[in-house]
Amino acid sequence: MYAIEVENLTKRFGNFVAVDNVEIKVKQGEIFGFLGANGAGKTTTIKMLIGLLPPTIGKIVVGGVDVVKYPQKVKEKIGYMSQKFSLYNDLTVEENLNFFGRIYGLSGKRLEALKSELFEKFGISGYEKHLTKEIPTGIKQKLALGISLLHKPKIVFLDEPTSGTDPISRRNFWEIIQELAKEGIAVFVTTHYLEEAEYCNTISLIHQGKIVANGSPTELKRIFEDYPLFEVDFGMPEVNFDFASQKFDFGEFAIFGSKLHFSSKIKQLGESELRERLRKFYSASEISVRKITPSLEDVFINFIQSKYA
Repeated sequence: MYAIEVENLTKRFGNFVAVDNVEIKVKQGEIFGFLGANGAGKTTTIKMLIGLLPPTIGKIVVGGVDVVKYPQKVKEKIGYMSQKFSLYNDLTVEENLNFFGRIYGLSGKRLEALKSELFEKFGISGYEKHLTKEIPTGIKQKLALGISLLHKPKIVFLDEPTSGTDPISRRNFWEIIQELAKEGIAVFVTTHYLEEAEYCNTISLIHQGKIVANGSPTELKRIFEDYPLFEVDFGMPEVNFDFASQKFDFGEFAIFGSKLHFSSKIKQLGESELRERLRKFYSASEISVRKITPSLEDVFINFIQSKYA
């Protein structure tokens, strides 16, 4: 049995389809990344999975609970960390833990033991008496995660958990997520930071409410095994921009920083051959062409271009 199983999940708001026929399967001990741009449908999906928003149609089973039929019952099975951390800024760190602990039905020695474990595990000892509004964002992030795990759920949903945090805090947070997975916890995490998906066992890419790709990071990058990826630079930003807006029958351009990435439609295309093809459209003596290893951002753009161009 899967920790999370979703079939034909659809959510409409009037004529607008926010989530369109989504299917998801997550095992215990798996880190599942749900990736997409802002507005792609990630938060709407997660709200349906945890029983906060009823679907228009679809099957949702989380921790063995039919969420569509019993949206309240699933809450005891899961932990949930929202984008804005859902902390009370005018309470101290410890008061926040006490408050949410009581919501989970925890008290006395049991709650004290769980709090002590959390402080040590997440490295937030020393902040117990600090007002939450005064602690660093990285500590708030760990506190919010700790609260979502206070009642020892086997499934946790994290909605954009690293949004607004610095790179070091983000990396430290993902180390914690990996430890949770090793403990057998199923982790469902949404993010628009595509580089973070490298930490996931499985990822789904969502665009305009539809799943456009699904698999492990390695599996998704295999689309470039036969059809290589190149970094291209014509030496002038305006020329790069012009090429990015054009259509070519032998591949697709996308802007990456000040340069271009080119995904080939020709098998085993080489650097020199691509350079010669491009000279037919631009006669500058120097065109920088370099074969590169694809990132998940390249994968995402490739799927979007192939399906929606």
